[in-house]
Amino acid sequence: MTAELLDGRGLAGRIEESLRAEAATFSGVFRRRPRLVVVLVGDMAASASYVKSKHDAALRVGIDAEVIRVSADADTATLVGLVNEIARGVHGSADGILVQLPLPAHVDTIAVLDAVPPDRDVDGFHPENAGLLSQGRPRFIPCTAAGVQRMLIDADIPTAGRHAVIVGRSDIVGRPLALLLSAKGSGGDATVTLCHSRSVDLAEHTRRADILVAAVGRPGMIGREMVKPGAVVIDVGINRVEREGRSRLVGDVDFEAVREVAGWISPVPGGVGPLTVVMLLANTLLAAELRSRAEG
Repeated sequence: MTAELLDGRGLAGRIEESLRAEAATFSGVFRRRPRLVVVLVGDMAASASYVKSKHDAALRVGIDAEVIRVSADADTATLVGLVNEIARGVHGSADGILVQLPLPAHVDTIAVLDAVPPDRDVDGFHPENAGLLSQGRPRFIPCTAAGVQRMLIDADIPTAGRHAVIVGRSDIVGRPLALLLSAKGSGGDATVTLCHSRSVDLAEHTRRADILVAAVGRPGMIGREMVKPGAVVIDVGINRVEREGRSRLVGDVDFEAVREVAGWISPVPGGVGPLTVVMLLANTLLAAELRSRAEG
């Protein structure tokens, strides 16, 4: 058996096309373009690369995007103040506000993220949006979790009644994805097991999964012996490793080994990553529509 590939890049391209049409309609109705403002702290190469991909994708679909760069030594109060300024329109109108993570260790990340108004929290991290998701009435869903669910729906992979095992309990991926997959409706109704660093005998859990999602940030952690034959394996991990003198991106799944036993598998790169970006654009467009309607 060789697993069928889940092509996140191709799906993201199709979603971009639909968002481009939606953004054009929005601009025609409200006589302006949606606008996203991104705060980038420091000069970490990976963060800068992610922000560039988000900026470029926004422009492709007709969303204005601005990146505000801040020194790595900025403290919590400075960043909270900047987010408040953006919310007040000091840096121009902003439908969506995103603070690129991770922030430097000396910064209180929660305080900075909580400063983003919930109606412009296009990352879906504000406690108000997390609460809405937990109640089954989501507004802005964390982008990677939304991308994983969209990937399953697009591939016509059934989730109802299936056992989904998620390895990783972060507020960015694991927890919101568990809520999505267990919720009623399309892409949901699954029985979900959420594993983490203190889970005993992890392989015992993963081998029972019909749908296995790896989101822990450990290169090659999931081997073929941990995967049920025919299972759907979605790799959220993005890890940069040095191999044979070259730097390359790999996931949390041992791709070459696992693809021989899985039924479906997402690659790294080209799997979930592009969907994370495009779901951010979908959230930004939704935020613009909600704000414009509220303003009358």
